[in-house]
Amino acid sequence: MIPASRPAALAYRIAASAVILWGIGRVSGIWAGEPTWSSFLYYTVLSNVLCLVWIAGSAIRTLSDARASGWRGPSTPSARGAAAVMEAITVTMLIYLFVLAPALFTQPGAYRPFTLTDNLVHIVTPVLVIVDWLLFVPKGRLRAYDPLLWALIPYAYLVFAFAYSASGGRFAGGTTVPYPFMNVETHGVGGVALWIIGLTAALVAVGYVFVGADRLLGRLLRPALPRPLRD
Repeated sequence: MIPASRPAALAYRIAASAVILWGIGRVSGIWAGEPTWSSFLYYTVLSNVLCLVWIAGSAIRTLSDARASGWRGPSTPSARGAAAVMEAITVTMLIYLFVLAPALFTQPGAYRPFTLTDNLVHIVTPVLVIVDWLLFVPKGRLRAYDPLLWALIPYAYLVFAFAYSASGGRFAGGTTVPYPFMNVETHGVGGVALWIIGLTAALVAVGYVFVGADRLLGRLLRPALPRPLRD
């Protein structure tokens, strides 16, 4: 781990931003010159945009810190914010790998899982963000209740998606919901609620894995960090 190397952090974050932007451009059709703006109604794309903003902002913060106090030291807008973004994109990866892809989730356009575009937005971006957190974000800053707060991000999306659908909005191909487990007509209100409760429990559990890793790494790395950052 190299939490005190700002040159490495800056190079990594610039490269990661470029890769994330590439994935967003591919999944939305921007690079092909035929943008599908409805792509931005999906949690997958919105969470990738969140990661792009965060990683690019972290790169800017790294450069700013380097100019102000030299090229050695950790740089992040917020250690807890970095973990929240990591959890938000981990939701994307885990739901894709364990819910959507195994069920051969079908979207308009003969959707096939594990294409290059799918891998970029569902797997590559989460891995890039997790690696950034592991290598460059100060540890030992997370609170025991943080995983519960992180759950508010996907819940905010659920509120948006259901409200958008209820108001007559439609997703790609005219579907009423963005993801099959949200379909009340198929699963019923109780079935959808059970899906959401089950996914929430799993994702909060993953959040506590991150908290545990943060505390362990905080103890291991504390002597090596030059000075604490304040959130």
